[in-house]
Amino acid sequence: MSAESMTPADRDLQVRDPRRPKWLFYTLLGVFGLLYAYAVWNAVAYMIPLVGVVSGLTTWLALVLAVILPVVLFAFALGLTRRRGLGTVALVLFAGLCVAAVFWLNVVGYTLSGAR
Repeated sequence: MSAESMTPADRDLQVRDPRRPKWLFYTLLGVFGLLYAYAVWNAVAYMIPLVGVVSGLTTWLALVLAVILPVVLFAFALGLTRRRGLGTVALVLFAGLCVAAVFWLNVVGYTLSGAR
């Protein structure tokens, strides 16, 4: 495709990051998506046995946030790095996963401490 026949949208795609192959980007998203999905699955699996035990509103809020937070962090990381290189995307997704893991450990510690 010559430069004269390119539309402005094609030029914009070419300017964004010509070094980033699409298949590698989507593979990276798939791997991190599975890790974030595991964080959500783990939070749901932890919350189900506590349905009849937990009565405090604060504890329920923490448990629900443990389910929602990984999804929000994944979307935020994608929105933040949509025009960046693969290394930046991987680093931001990993940082979001670390934030989700720290929050998860806080929720487990809070629920096991007897604050119900």
